[in-house]
Amino acid sequence: MAKVLIVDDDRESLRLLEERLRRDGFTVSSVTDSSLAMAELRRFRPDLIILEVVLRGIDGLEICRQVRRPREFDPIGMIIVSGLSSETDRVVGLEIGADDYIAKPFSVREVLARSRAVLRRRDRWRNDAPTVEWDHLTVDPHKHLVRAGRRKIELSALEFRLLQFLASHRSQVFSRDQLLDRVWGTERNVTPRNVDVCVRRIREKIEPVPDSPRYIQTIHGVGYRFGGATD
Repeated sequence: MAKVLIVDDDRESLRLLEERLRRDGFTVSSVTDSSLAMAELRRFRPDLIILEVVLRGIDGLEICRQVRRPREFDPIGMIIVSGLSSETDRVVGLEIGADDYIAKPFSVREVLARSRAVLRRRDRWRNDAPTVEWDHLTVDPHKHLVRAGRRKIELSALEFRLLQFLASHRSQVFSRDQLLDRVWGTERNVTPRNVDVCVRRIREKIEPVPDSPRYIQTIHGVGYRFGGATD
């Protein structure tokens, strides 16, 4: 059964999640001191992290950034469960690498269902996603690696998933709503504009000339595709 790390200094929320996850067969570890989160992550090697944003000391967003930065932690599922519930809070959490975002007060059953959904989605992505090599770009989901020629490209988890999805469906055109369904998954408290922002960030990192993209092309009035229609 999957291993889950909970990082939350709200002891009541932590207790509720621990009890239900263990009852359903998960192996659980938890920390209430955010300064210990990274050390416990390296020791415990979880499949999923459930993370509060508002923590004393290092906040949850910084922990999220640290988890998504080094390749040693990929692919780990991450769900933010937080008292911050505005659309801006959700968007920021998702864009720096969370797989899902649940506002407090939460239903334990909902957290459990979404945890299973994140784990299933990441398992499918890890097992089925092909390595893509096209032009000077390589996208390797098994190593969580992107190269443009000899240059390594650092992408957030969300940026990587979007690029990998488009690259593995080369020449197919996807609307923004389709990309939200396929890449953002169960978290739909985001808008099509989030797709545009994510595409812009990817282009700034991989495209030789971001304003004249070679890899991710805009199909005006429709959406995006990777490569040209006849590649």
